[in-house]
Amino acid sequence: MTKWELTKRFDSSYGTVRFDVVGQGPPLVLVHGTPWSSFNWRHIVPALSEWYTVYYYDLLGYGQSEKKEGQDVSLGVQNEILTELLQYWELDAPTIIGHDFGGTTVLRAHLLNKIPFNKMILMDPVAIGPWGSSFFSHVNVHEEAFKGVPSFIHKSIISAYIEGAQYSKMSEETKEGIIQYWLDEKGQPAFYRQIAQANQTYTDEVEHLYSEISTPTLLLWGEEDEWVPIEKGYTLHEKIIGSQFKPIPNAGHLVQEEAPAVVLGHIIKFLNDIV
Repeated sequence: MTKWELTKRFDSSYGTVRFDVVGQGPPLVLVHGTPWSSFNWRHIVPALSEWYTVYYYDLLGYGQSEKKEGQDVSLGVQNEILTELLQYWELDAPTIIGHDFGGTTVLRAHLLNKIPFNKMILMDPVAIGPWGSSFFSHVNVHEEAFKGVPSFIHKSIISAYIEGAQYSKMSEETKEGIIQYWLDEKGQPAFYRQIAQANQTYTDEVEHLYSEISTPTLLLWGEEDEWVPIEKGYTLHEKIIGSQFKPIPNAGHLVQEEAPAVVLGHIIKFLNDIV
């Protein structure tokens, strides 16, 4: 596996995030979800960078960004960090793509921070309540216990957990690339920290505002998504008036891993207004 490394850093008001910028052309920002990182954009970035200047980063508490005890890495701060990053990059109304919690972060930045976007692409976003698995609820109650489990048990837990995000069998390269950031002495507690801080309140704050979105919006959704079922996608599509909705066949929640060519096709078509 080619080493995935973010070469730049930004010291936000909440902590240090790592990022990178590649390509030339109009600005396009990528925002990953949980428990993922910018690593999961590796099939998408090279193609998009042929036509766009692509900005991608690891959310605070994820991937190569800062992880520390007592840190707030909730959805309540991720939109604030995104807002600061866009100001730091001096981007005015870029196109933006958000997956999972990244989609939530994009929606919160747009609706709460009033950040304008040229176009929005949301991939299997966590946007419609109720959401949250029994695993999330259990970690929320027993976070300290999970933080202290032996490392080999922790690795088995996270491996089993992320495999459910794909409809097809997850490759070892993909699995190792995802879990690598959650295995060391900072990564293990960080994994349970971000789950314990997941709270539906952060989507409840914006769900009633979706009908106000006028930005051209494309929704991409894995037809076999067991984490955020496609029915949630159809509901979101109805709430965002004028949005486009494209189901991705034979794919689960992690569509950019399972169907990168199909995802890229929909993205390029949408961004270039191809009929």
